[in-house]
Amino acid sequence: MNALEVDSDTLTAPPAMLEPIGHVLEVHGPVVDVACTSLPPLHRMLEVAIDNAPVMLEVLHHLDTHQARSVALHRTAGLRRGDPVYDSGGPLRVPLSAACLGRLLDPFGAPLDDGPPLIASESRPLLAAPPALSDTLAPSGILETGIKVIDLLCPFVRGGKTGLFGGAGVGKTVLIMEFMRAVAALHSGVSVFAGVGERIREGHELWHEMKDNGTLSSAVLVFGQMDESPGVRFRVGLAALTYAEFLRDTLGRDVLFLMDNAFRFVQAGSELSGLLGRMPATVGYQPTLSSEVAELEDRIVSSRSGHITSVQAVYVPADDMTDPAVDAILAHLDTRVILSRTQAAKGFYPAVDPLASGSSLMDRDFLGERHYTVAHQVREHLARYRELEDIITMLGLEELSPDDRLVVQRARRLQRYLTQPFHAMTAQNTDRGVSVPLQQTLADCEAFLRGDHDQLSEERCYMRGAMSDQVPP
Repeated sequence: MNALEVDSDTLTAPPAMLEPIGHVLEVHGPVVDVACTSLPPLHRMLEVAIDNAPVMLEVLHHLDTHQARSVALHRTAGLRRGDPVYDSGGPLRVPLSAACLGRLLDPFGAPLDDGPPLIASESRPLLAAPPALSDTLAPSGILETGIKVIDLLCPFVRGGKTGLFGGAGVGKTVLIMEFMRAVAALHSGVSVFAGVGERIREGHELWHEMKDNGTLSSAVLVFGQMDESPGVRFRVGLAALTYAEFLRDTLGRDVLFLMDNAFRFVQAGSELSGLLGRMPATVGYQPTLSSEVAELEDRIVSSRSGHITSVQAVYVPADDMTDPAVDAILAHLDTRVILSRTQAAKGFYPAVDPLASGSSLMDRDFLGERHYTVAHQVREHLARYRELEDIITMLGLEELSPDDRLVVQRARRLQRYLTQPFHAMTAQNTDRGVSVPLQQTLADCEAFLRGDHDQLSEERCYMRGAMSDQVPP
């Protein structure tokens, strides 16, 4: 089943295609130039057949008044010059249904989980304008995750956008899995996962782990895999976002929209830009980088029907936060969670850098006096410890003043307290996953700052949940 072709068991049939509007002129990999009798508008879907199998073409550039340059969303092997091209009658549409929950789909709505075809109740265009400003709601309140370091120092905002920044292997995907579990278990919400350029192995593991831990029934997984056309990888994020908008509008529940990986979305756009013959801009990225990112980010909003909260994993090339792609995504986010290779090397998981991470809404009015004060004091202790690390390495802890020694000892305990085992990793670890309410995290941190746990060994604080569960009264 393709994007515009839904059989009698689903929603609608495609418009009649009696006469071709043109023919294939040239084929360069996924790029297909079409000679047209009437020029189709940009983003119109065209169709050409290879051995009776439809291949969808998205018009992305007008070469002249009679030639259009398109990108194929399927493989072009077997496509020949002169093959007739038909107009589908509209842009790419996504079939939608509340039955999508628990399913693994491609950007066209076709199942990838060997399940039955999705019975669509409606379809929506993949490209759509964001809601009117009068119909949107501002981010409001904290969306608790049960993850101590995030809820305390870089809290998620309900209806806001959060980025997980880090290089390869620092735990971005594991954090995303934990967020999906938290939304289902703590907030009775639903999740939509966009796998942009995912490896088949990663998608297979995610699907099975979600089935095993019981979160798949409240989630939709939409995958555009790494071996597919750049046109598919470029559109899978928007396809998943269309499902998120549908669930927000029809179910009226909190929707968590997750993307892994937003950098691959930018990469796919860069590939398309080169294939279309555009001159590259800064550091080789496409000249349309900012507008393409905004096209996706501006639709992640909350309306009167419900909230969409976004969490996006962002690969950081060479751990360089000044990379243009990273900078373009960062400009749209409310919260940034920086995953540090140094933290991971020390065994501190989640490997969140507590000083580099933060939120634009970290103020007294939004968080409340207690949360703001505790977070500020914890950061002060950790920052002072980082300043003194070189001195401790060279001269030893004994050379510090009594006040600095006390700050360092409490900061080291706080560092270890802010680690915790995840439910998503229970199968790989002997420790069971834990979830800690925000109020308990604040109470524990206040106890550390007062010195209530100064006699406790650092090992007793590491990879634990609430301190009340570990320390006898």
